[in-house]
Amino acid sequence: MTVPRRAATLRRRPATAGSLTPAPPVPRLRDTARLRKHRRTELDGHAGTGQDRGHARPRAPALPVRNPVVTGLPDDYPVVERRAVRLVVLDVDGRVLLFHTRDPAHPRLGTWWELPGGGMDPGETYLDTAVRELHEETGIAVAPALVGAPTWRRRASFLHRHRRHLQDEVVVPVRLAVPGPDVDETHRLAYEREDYFGFRWWPVAEVTAGDARFYPGRLPDLLPRFLAGERVDEPFELWS
Repeated sequence: MTVPRRAATLRRRPATAGSLTPAPPVPRLRDTARLRKHRRTELDGHAGTGQDRGHARPRAPALPVRNPVVTGLPDDYPVVERRAVRLVVLDVDGRVLLFHTRDPAHPRLGTWWELPGGGMDPGETYLDTAVRELHEETGIAVAPALVGAPTWRRRASFLHRHRRHLQDEVVVPVRLAVPGPDVDETHRLAYEREDYFGFRWWPVAEVTAGDARFYPGRLPDLLPRFLAGERVDEPFELWS
């Protein structure tokens, strides 16, 4: 797989509005302990009280689990089932934040560009997860009111380290009122610092041109529909 462009290097400084300095661009997913924690609770479909994270706001509804059974998964690694949230983060210029990603355990997969996001913690709603993941992975703090509705739903399977993930995902939009800030990796987990080796704020037209490899795999086709407000119920994707 070829990646046609250089990404911006990760900088350890707060995410504030500023110019992006192009440079070299690393992928991801949650570590072993965290995966064990998610394995069952992320699929229970219940929302917690929010007191564990200090939220004093109305709770968003928990997302239902999609029922269709996936057959024919490769019998290669233990399967971890998760519910997850991905974010289409747009800056004031309409550019989309993507992480340049790799999996050190599977070098044959090469590199790709991935939407931010990750698995839902026990008791979280999609709003909770979106706000938390964005801050952990980028240092960008947003109010829940800036997170849009989960109008893109998908199920996918992919390898990460020594597990096969079977994941129910929703994709939500987040629109920033500033130019795309630098990414601050201070709050990332250790494996995320290995997986994500760069980032770039992409013009939508360059994503839709489809000259690179992306996760989700159909991002070039589905991103314009999603940004136009269309509801997307994507078929199952066996990504890796």
